[in-house]
Amino acid sequence: MSSDTTVPSSEETVAGIGRWASIESPTDDAAGVNRMMDAVAAEADGAGIPWERIGGKDGLGDSLILRAGPQRPDAPVLVLSHLDTVHPLGTLAADLPVRVEGDRLYGPGVYDMKGGAWLALQAFIAAAKGGAAQRPLVFLFTSDEEIGSPTTRGLIEDLGREAAAVLVTEPGRDGGKVVTGRKGVGRFDVHVEGRPAHAGSRHADGRNAIREAARLILAIEGMTDYDRGITTTVGLIRGGTAENVIPQHCRFSADLRVVTAADGQACAAQILALSPSPDFAVTVTGGMNRPPYPRSETTGRLYERARRIAEAELGLALGEVPLTGGGSDGNFTAALGIPTLDGLGIDGDGAHTLAEYGLISSVAPRCRLMRRLLETL
Repeated sequence: MSSDTTVPSSEETVAGIGRWASIESPTDDAAGVNRMMDAVAAEADGAGIPWERIGGKDGLGDSLILRAGPQRPDAPVLVLSHLDTVHPLGTLAADLPVRVEGDRLYGPGVYDMKGGAWLALQAFIAAAKGGAAQRPLVFLFTSDEEIGSPTTRGLIEDLGREAAAVLVTEPGRDGGKVVTGRKGVGRFDVHVEGRPAHAGSRHADGRNAIREAARLILAIEGMTDYDRGITTTVGLIRGGTAENVIPQHCRFSADLRVVTAADGQACAAQILALSPSPDFAVTVTGGMNRPPYPRSETTGRLYERARRIAEAELGLALGEVPLTGGGSDGNFTAALGIPTLDGLGIDGDGAHTLAEYGLISSVAPRCRLMRRLLETL
């Protein structure tokens, strides 16, 4: 550690986060994600913090739970981090090597969210060793957040129900603001089946699945209502077999974002009820996979407590983003009514891109804030 033993130095930050970013861990590579879990377990072992490892399911990686703080029956403070990224294997070597340019540390997942997970682990270790925590401390590292947490949602909700407060280490927003509300997220897959035919000699016999899909895509995209905070996006589409064949099949995926649970239910029902034109068949699967995360009164109080700590003890102005479109594992705990403060991770930019970076100078103050939250909540 640096001369200030409560936070890592800039050199330690670059070495620590850079080491984690050098372990490629896309969600669909369980071995890579598990190497990240190994790295966390090794740091916990070095600090004398006990951990529990939970095997992955459905071909995905493991989860890891660290426990520290006073051994009392009080409701704990729960920290949530994910160690999977969106970057495919090979990104590190080909497009986004770990490197430092001024105050920027580049690398796969540095901003979303290995930087936040790493700084929170340092704060967790410091709080555990310092002995000032008022409540038990629990830290959950998960493996599948980037695909909607299909195998870890139950674990997140089980631990969340027991918690007094939840701290999520997704990256800070708009210059380091924390997040106090998120939209709910829905995901849908649509399969359109038509009738194949020769595009030249039998055109009238065919039923073009891509054309029918285009009609349905316009209907889905037309559900966007900015005034109500509803957005729909068709981001993936595939269909057809050859240029001279009327396509029999077309498949596409749709993304839904909503502010309220009622809108989520209504919009999901509308998408699932899409009906085909004559001579076509349509199958729609999916639904809401993250409930809305409202800025509740209790989350507002949690934010105000964090803001006062940041200002009075650390000399930091801590702003908030009361609603953002991206989902996180904090959606699950907030929907249960647990005070949830998100966006406590590293500051930077470029999430999910080949220009992803974190600001090295943001790590020490965020680490101090995380430690004080762990000690005082």
